[in-house]
Amino acid sequence: MRYLTAGESHGKQLTTIVEGVPAHLQLTKEDINESLIRRQGGHGRGRRMKIEKDLVEITSGVRHGYTLGSPISLIITNDDFKHWKQIMDEEPIESDEEIKRQISKPRPGHADLNGGLKYDHRDMRNVLERSSARETAARVAAGAVAKKILKEIGVDVVGYVKRIYDVEADDQPSMTFNDKVEMSNLSPVRTLDSTKEKAMMDAIDQAKKDGDSIGGVVEVCVEGMPSGIGSHVHYDRKLDGRIAGSVISINAFKGVEFGIGFEAAERRGSETHDEIYYNSTDGYKRKSNRLGGFEGGMTTGMPIIVKGVMKPIPTLYKPLQSVDIETKEPFEASIERSDSCAVPAASVVMEHIVAWEVAQAILDQFTSDTINQLKDEMKRYRERIREF
Repeated sequence: MRYLTAGESHGKQLTTIVEGVPAHLQLTKEDINESLIRRQGGHGRGRRMKIEKDLVEITSGVRHGYTLGSPISLIITNDDFKHWKQIMDEEPIESDEEIKRQISKPRPGHADLNGGLKYDHRDMRNVLERSSARETAARVAAGAVAKKILKEIGVDVVGYVKRIYDVEADDQPSMTFNDKVEMSNLSPVRTLDSTKEKAMMDAIDQAKKDGDSIGGVVEVCVEGMPSGIGSHVHYDRKLDGRIAGSVISINAFKGVEFGIGFEAAERRGSETHDEIYYNSTDGYKRKSNRLGGFEGGMTTGMPIIVKGVMKPIPTLYKPLQSVDIETKEPFEASIERSDSCAVPAASVVMEHIVAWEVAQAILDQFTSDTINQLKDEMKRYRERIREF
């Protein structure tokens, strides 16, 4: 299974093509729209979320509510394109002087300068329109399809906020998976710790008042995974490695860890690894989950727990210093519409990114021309490892 996305931030539309989805999976646009609407929410979001109403159209690969096994194309129309037609239209123009809103001042922390150097663009808009986090809407759409597949085989995924700026949520060990889903959807900052909610919102509001931005930490939990998904035999088949790479590919994400993660550097081995036990009902289990559900690049059967750290968004209303590439003179970086904090929305993005990697690994490992084939194969596999 794989996907490709296309589209610019202020272009006509975002397009996602998903290939390799099993046939006969029940799928409607409402399944995807639910995820897209969640991505647009969260305290700290900017004006763009009030302009765009992200809703998907399925234009191929689904008939009468069921997948065909052929490529699925998903379209998210940019409602604001009507105000950007002169700037972003594909039709040729007479001269470069006619291009509206050209950008020659690259913004620190963005892809502007590096992309301009690589692709020889004098107008940084040719870079920032594609490198924008707007593209994550197309990736969430793909992840929503992956979540439908996982649901059919008893695997659930949820993302939530662990930290915003200097406010850290406490763990909620007694909270059930369904409680996590409900709480993350109800909370304006998508945290599971209601006692930290107001402090997180206050931190976001203060950053906005200061013309600044703040980041945070997102956690994703995957429950229902059997042991042995992924592989130890090659670096690119290790599932934790694939998840880590995908998490880092999310705009503004700069770090990832599983389980106790970097804390393991401060512990002894006896305080780090997860002891194994066996019972005839469940098979092999772990007494703890410090390694976040992975050993040797493969799942252990424990919940996958992965965290990602998001840096503060670099588009600031008190802009940082930059250099005009035309004059080579210092200048304050240009401002595009932005959020003071996008961590709550990023929890939704990361949830779907992780769901995609998990679903892809499962489809790589088991016969999956149809969803019933996959369900049968997974059932047999779960029974085999339980009796191992």
